[in-house]
Amino acid sequence: MTADVTTATLERAPHGPGPSGVTASRVMVPDGASMTVDELSAAARDTGLHVEITPAMRARISASRALLEEFVAAGRIIYGVTTSVGGFVNWLVPPDKAEHVQNNILRCVQSNVGDDLDDATVRAAMLARINSLGRGYSAISLENFEKYVAMYNRGILPCIPEKGSLGTSGDLGPLACIALVGTGQWRAKYEGEIVPGAEALKRAGIAPMKLSYKEGLALINGTSAMTGLAACLVGDAKRLIKAYTLATCMSLEVLKGKIMPFHPAAHRQKPHPGQVRIADCIYRTLGDSAMIVQDREVERWLRKMASDEPRGLDEQIEDAYSIRATPQIMGPVVDTTLVVQQTVETELNSSNDNPLIVVEEGDAVHNANFHGQYIANAMDQLAIVLVNMCNLSDRRNDRLLDPAHNGDLPPFLCRENPGIRQGLMGGQFMATSLTAEIRQMCTPMSIQTLPSTGDFQDHVSFGLVAARRTRDILRNSCYILAFELICACQAADIRGTEQLSAATKRLHGMVRETVPYLDYDIPLTDYIEAVAAQLQSGRFLEALPEGVDAYDW
Repeated sequence: MTADVTTATLERAPHGPGPSGVTASRVMVPDGASMTVDELSAAARDTGLHVEITPAMRARISASRALLEEFVAAGRIIYGVTTSVGGFVNWLVPPDKAEHVQNNILRCVQSNVGDDLDDATVRAAMLARINSLGRGYSAISLENFEKYVAMYNRGILPCIPEKGSLGTSGDLGPLACIALVGTGQWRAKYEGEIVPGAEALKRAGIAPMKLSYKEGLALINGTSAMTGLAACLVGDAKRLIKAYTLATCMSLEVLKGKIMPFHPAAHRQKPHPGQVRIADCIYRTLGDSAMIVQDREVERWLRKMASDEPRGLDEQIEDAYSIRATPQIMGPVVDTTLVVQQTVETELNSSNDNPLIVVEEGDAVHNANFHGQYIANAMDQLAIVLVNMCNLSDRRNDRLLDPAHNGDLPPFLCRENPGIRQGLMGGQFMATSLTAEIRQMCTPMSIQTLPSTGDFQDHVSFGLVAARRTRDILRNSCYILAFELICACQAADIRGTEQLSAATKRLHGMVRETVPYLDYDIPLTDYIEAVAAQLQSGRFLEALPEGVDAYDW
């Protein structure tokens, strides 16, 4: 953070209209350098948030614009300023055609189709663009930048059809939807209804932007849509992984798992940070559990059964991999998510349009910072680890329900009237189906490049497509993990909840506020939806054990 600005500081704001004219309760002051995914994820869902522009930001933006105006007056040839763009890159454009050309750029590239992005994603994209433009390298005029911020603060949410971005000259189509509304075109959601962009601006008291050279390009030539969505997904994924780690502890308890594989002595010898972290979470969370099995007890029992002849027993010295290898499987989920977070935060705090007007260099720098390959790669990686987490959950679900593998638990966790009732059998249909579905969604988007624009854009990232697909995987993951948690709570009631650790007992109680112990058959859809929503919201994090800092990442 810089000395004069606090990035994404969310404070009580005594001033400033929020969405639909409501007085904002909190304020965000971006500095273009240190916004985090957690801050952006939270801010995008805060409908009372007010963005404040600092004098330092205004000075940077004004200096960049002034330098560009000097270049134009001197007759310099600069892409998107005194040339056309894309497939017409070889055409020179007189400065007096600037407004017409910049508006045509917005109209041309806005060709997206499909359902509109949700409100939080639109806010995230706008915040990401504000953070990037505010760095002072894009040469947008201060007046138009302030109008962009005013659109956000007054709750104008441009309608952004989610399909159709190449993600290489940035998210041209999605960001053009925002820019078009800013110029009084297209359509937006305002005060709960869809209205023409011009009407939304009029009702909010904002004059339409009047674009000069480069300004249309500055508004759309960047990765802010994919980055905004990616930031929200990373924040959501972190909450889900932490909650699932706690739910894992309950699954291990009710499956009578052995504690020794989570002892820190083993993980010091293979010290991947995520592996160590997950093992520590499990070992310390279950430290007060009376249900988890101590390995020495198993060994003593097996020694008593030993004889001069080989013999098979119902007990074994080690558990299956879906229990014992949890740190080695979930560790990469944590480590990869943190790498993805770092990538997204770097992109979020970057200037990602072309050209950049760099005041400290006194020059216009042609570049390809708009390319979304980093976000595409990051979203593919996040998708893969989320699916692998669900692979683990799928095996746990089967182990909890299958009488051949769940110890002395009843088949399908149906203790009362088995055979007459089916228990939780049907829920596995859903979880297994969704696991198969998200597996096939894991084919990387970041390698699917296809040339476009007369072979000018001859390598494209599909970063927003990758982020959208990861969003869908994350939503499905919540259902799969929710079913495991419902099964674990059912098994805990059968075994006796008084034996649970303090943390898993709290988790069990929270689930029971929504889902009762099932001694009767009932459609499971609403229960699964409710638990999935709580997983996604992060509510179950309230049950985390105190003092186990391994959950803090």
